[in-house]
Amino acid sequence: MMRVAVLAGAMVAATPLAAQDHSAHGKKPAAQSEMDHCAMGHLPPEKCPPKIEQEPSPEPEIDHCAMGHLPPGQCPPSERNDDDAPMAGMDHGSHAAMTDKAAPGAAAEDATPPRALEGPRYAADAVWGREAMAPARTQLARENGGMTTGTILVERLEARIATDGGEDGYVWDAQAWYGGDINRFVLKTEGEGEFGGALEDAEIQALYSRAIGPFFDLQAGVRLDFEPGSLTHLVVGLQGLAPYMVHLDGALFLSDRGDLTARVEAEYDQKITQRLILQPRIEAGFAAQDIPEREIGAGITTIEPGLRLRYEILREFAPYIGIEYEAKLGETADIARANRRDPDGVKAVIGLRAWF
Repeated sequence: MMRVAVLAGAMVAATPLAAQDHSAHGKKPAAQSEMDHCAMGHLPPEKCPPKIEQEPSPEPEIDHCAMGHLPPGQCPPSERNDDDAPMAGMDHGSHAAMTDKAAPGAAAEDATPPRALEGPRYAADAVWGREAMAPARTQLARENGGMTTGTILVERLEARIATDGGEDGYVWDAQAWYGGDINRFVLKTEGEGEFGGALEDAEIQALYSRAIGPFFDLQAGVRLDFEPGSLTHLVVGLQGLAPYMVHLDGALFLSDRGDLTARVEAEYDQKITQRLILQPRIEAGFAAQDIPEREIGAGITTIEPGLRLRYEILREFAPYIGIEYEAKLGETADIARANRRDPDGVKAVIGLRAWF
């Protein structure tokens, strides 16, 4: 009986040991925090660094008026306007109008304030003198569009080779101008003829040109025709750069005989590389009435679409090759057929474009 009691006691004692978690036996013990021996008094004071006493942060001041601890008579007047609406009910949409320059009635950002024009026109003259400032004003005027320059542009100087057995010929088209950015004198000339034959057309124009915008000039002057027959015209035209970089040159001509004609030219430079440029070009002529002595009928008289490929050896020197279709239209074509002439044809062109 004694043995049974001893055996039962041993089993009860072994049960807690079997329930213990032995998974942490293979892990390293956690590092103990470093002890501050100076704070605990283990080291003498001379071996410890001096203590740095931190000032306690000030406690925030309590606004007893805002919390209602004091009666209104003992509180200073509030800076807030009593008419102000609560924050939740404020209209924040008006804030944008305060800084929005596009708001109705607001001045443009580049507007000149009135006080800027109250002083003398040349305020520096009062300090340095008019004579001392005159060279600076002259230089400033030149650098801001007042410079006078000139250019000669040979737009087309080409030989035309007929592909349908017709006559080979030549064409020139050039202009020169001298002046500033606003006012210029422009000289234009163009014409054509046949190799070994007579000169068919030749003209020269002397024009006054004035800029009417950033990209267009209004031109007016006279035109003198040498061939066919001597004839003088008054000229009013427009020349410039249209949207999409299209160069336009159009003019109305009123002859000393009362004949009204017009001509429009358009061309576009399409860069293939920095030096290789493809240029589509079209020219059209118009007449308000029949001009028998010039074999011209009323309406659209001629149209000349073409395509030229030029290579700029230099920016100022560019040979080219191309092809052009020439056609007389309407009554002008009928007059050409009546005179046993072909009203249209295709020609290969080789030429030069240059400017200096």
